[in-house]
Amino acid sequence: MAGFEYDVVVIGSGPGGYVAAIRASQLGLKAAVIERDRVGGVCLNISCIPSKALIHQAEIFSSVAGLEAMGIAVDKSGFDYRKVFEKSRKAADTLSKGVQFLFRKKALGGRDALVETAGGVAGFEPPRRGVGWDRWAQPRGRLPPK
Repeated sequence: MAGFEYDVVVIGSGPGGYVAAIRASQLGLKAAVIERDRVGGVCLNISCIPSKALIHQAEIFSSVAGLEAMGIAVDKSGFDYRKVFEKSRKAADTLSKGVQFLFRKKALGGRDALVETAGGVAGFEPPRRGVGWDRWAQPRGRLPPK
């Protein structure tokens, strides 16, 4: 993150964070996102998306009973949960890579990237100074009055 001066610093790259950072950049602001884990946040990488992929696969597997009720024999002995898990990870990884692509996408006006990213845990201290993680991001312009 060159310069460490941003108009907007978003903590977390979940569904709200990445959309806010991209929109800020589209409006001409220099935006950064601080994410402690993987781009896309918990929803995209751990909970919502992988869970929905697993649920969808479970629904498909449970439909086998309907086939058997119609007289179609299905061999369930080849069920491999590793493949089920890998498919849910692939869904999450694909979407995470899509968000990363949007962050790196060339911006209008010649900037290198729409949104810069940094790993780490962020916090606000001391008050009104800026956003800190491994470095400090200084806000540009004037802060609102106390």
